[in-house]
Amino acid sequence: MTKQAAAQGTIGSVAHLIAQIRQKLVESVETGLAPLGLTHAQFVVVVQLANGMAGTPAEFCRLLSYDSGAMTRLLDRIEEKGIIRRVRSSKDRRSVGLELTDKGLELYPSIVPVIQGVNKRLLRGFSKAEARTLEQFLQRMLANEA
Repeated sequence: MTKQAAAQGTIGSVAHLIAQIRQKLVESVETGLAPLGLTHAQFVVVVQLANGMAGTPAEFCRLLSYDSGAMTRLLDRIEEKGIIRRVRSSKDRRSVGLELTDKGLELYPSIVPVIQGVNKRLLRGFSKAEARTLEQFLQRMLANEA
């Protein structure tokens, strides 16, 4: 096997492993959040709003790689649960922002331990230094695609 073929096999394996890890992560988050009545995608919206990382449907479309129709349906479901609300911009009535309701703000602290538990299970057996190194490697991979 040539070095190039070996490298391509490793690259394919890395992509495959990341996809498998993502699937397990989503499944674990969904299981943990089920008692709170949230899905993984809904959790992402709540957490990003709580942390000020996104605030419009368009930002969430980019973040979740959803088209606008799918995003509208997702936001409708979260809004029906009373967790978020759409707010029209006072400067441009065509522009809509999103914010957590009081219920959403109360829900957020319940989400944090679920996610911490998932992370802890996924990193079981890793030292703190290894976990930091893994995070740095993943950040470098993301930066390579930026």
